[in-house]
Amino acid sequence: MNSVSTKNAPIPAGHYSQAMVHNGLVFVSGQLPIDPVTGEKKIGSIEEQTGQALKNVQAVLEASGSDLNHVLKATVYVANIDLWGQVNTVYTSVFGEHRPARAVVPTRDLHHGFLIEIEVIAAQIV
Repeated sequence: MNSVSTKNAPIPAGHYSQAMVHNGLVFVSGQLPIDPVTGEKKIGSIEEQTGQALKNVQAVLEASGSDLNHVLKATVYVANIDLWGQVNTVYTSVFGEHRPARAVVPTRDLHHGFLIEIEVIAAQIV
């Protein structure tokens, strides 16, 4: 079992790893819409937040020896289910034809006023 850390995604602020790799599977911790270079919390539109969260997921996957095309399962936490249409539009544009299993979890409040958090499980590229 190996932990993953990359400066291309936000550094964890708590007691967790960006991802853990075990037996060829990558477990990416929930990624928030934070710019890893500037540390800026992207609290603009849900489209902007979704795009940044997915960029962070992608960066962690790449540091883990995987990519978005190897995502097996995604869990999307959204602060307001009424935003789902916009989230799904960005999600679809990023994943394209690849359709991993997915769960959408409506929740009340996320840290720092964010509207979205995304975690994934992926296979490493062989």
